[in-house]
Amino acid sequence: MDPILLFHSLIMGLVEGITEFLPISSTGHLILTGDLLNFLSKEKRDVYEIFIQLGAMMAVMWEYRAKLCTTLSGIQRPGNERNLFLGIVIAFIPAAILGLLFSKTIKAHLFQPIPVASMFIIGGLIILWAEKRQHKITVATVDDISLKDAIKVGLCQCLALIPGTSRSGATIIGGMFLGLSRKAATEFSFFLGIPTLGAASIYSLLKHRNELSMDDFGVFAVGFLASFVFAFIAIRALIKFISTHTFIVFAWYRIAFGLVVLGTWYFGLVNWTA
Repeated sequence: MDPILLFHSLIMGLVEGITEFLPISSTGHLILTGDLLNFLSKEKRDVYEIFIQLGAMMAVMWEYRAKLCTTLSGIQRPGNERNLFLGIVIAFIPAAILGLLFSKTIKAHLFQPIPVASMFIIGGLIILWAEKRQHKITVATVDDISLKDAIKVGLCQCLALIPGTSRSGATIIGGMFLGLSRKAATEFSFFLGIPTLGAASIYSLLKHRNELSMDDFGVFAVGFLASFVFAFIAIRALIKFISTHTFIVFAWYRIAFGLVVLGTWYFGLVNWTA
């Protein structure tokens, strides 16, 4: 196995793990990083990028294993556990349907560095707007989220089909607009990521299974493990961070990063695929 290829896979896994649950777009970062590294063929990279999201999803399941076990054991009777489970299910459905209908069109036209960089900037401006407005909290914890709130967050997640938007950003900031506290919106975004990332990964692997071989195992495994480790670190860091900070720092990061990509493209400093 090519050690350079494995090293590039480690970098891709690190990027996925750190960015998946932050409101800065993991897909956008993977597209830009993969383009810069010239990592794998376009078709195989698409499968790889979705697959390593499983590592990030497993990190959420491990961090919240007690909460998830309690929720699953309580779905047979009315209460917070059943409500949370049903909320995650119905929030997952809108993006799943739209993804099946329009994923080919979106990938064909928007999975490129310049559209991604543009969405980085737009998303950053939206976060600044969300944080500057008065945040009236009506839902304090994830257990207080109603099914009506859940479906609204699920509709917000549909925006993340546009690469560079950020699934976490769309659900967390969307949840805050709906009156969820930062912690409630963030944790619900974590839980919603489990079926969303899991379904996308399994669907992609089944659809493109003929394009993969045992030679790809090492590359995929390194990316998966790196994604798991760094996502686990990022989850704990984010929960601690939001207890005393806003998301403004992520907004400015998105804007600055997007401007750097657009600037290097415009002046020909980096030969971004566009």
